[in-house]
Amino acid sequence: MRLSRLCVYPKDVQRITGKSEKSSRRLLHSIKETLGKKEHQFITLDEFAQHTGIKEELIKQYLSD
Repeated sequence: MRLSRLCVYPKDVQRITGKSEKSSRRLLHSIKETLGKKEHQFITLDEFAQHTGIKEELIKQYLSD
């Protein structure tokens, strides 16, 4: 069984959405604010999927290790 990452980073958001790095960072920051997370906390795959409405299976295809 192969484990995949749990966290979503700006580079992943760029690949998934086609947005610039700055826009990707803004999106992750917006998700953190919505969820009440602190700056040092991560956004999980599940949280990103729920916020964007994109299915987890599709997001996993774009994650790079």
